[in-house]
Amino acid sequence: MNVLLDTHLVLWWMADHPRLSRHARDLIADDDNDVAISVASLWEIALKAARHSIQADPGEVERAARAGGFGILAIEARHVHTLRALPALHGDPFDRMLVAQARAEPRYLLTADRALRGYGESVLVV
Repeated sequence: MNVLLDTHLVLWWMADHPRLSRHARDLIADDDNDVAISVASLWEIALKAARHSIQADPGEVERAARAGGFGILAIEARHVHTLRALPALHGDPFDRMLVAQARAEPRYLLTADRALRGYGESVLVV
């Protein structure tokens, strides 16, 4: 299964946070799954760290993701075209880009954000 991690799942995975569900842990750890994080997540982390709303370094997140065998998914024009076609069910631009990337790749977006369920089968709430 090809999966894309929502930003909070990336941070929870790095911190071995108890909010990361057993199901999410199993999907991330499964060697048969191709796990990726998006440049959009690194960008979101950089912005939130600059505002001091989180303590994380996007460079460290990227290094940890690569060391964990995760791919880094760039933002491409086709992702933007998919984003443009998404219904306005969610207001967070980073989450909307992750949904668009998951649809365009295709990948399953793993998230704990139930508000993203409305985007259909490409979103797995774990």
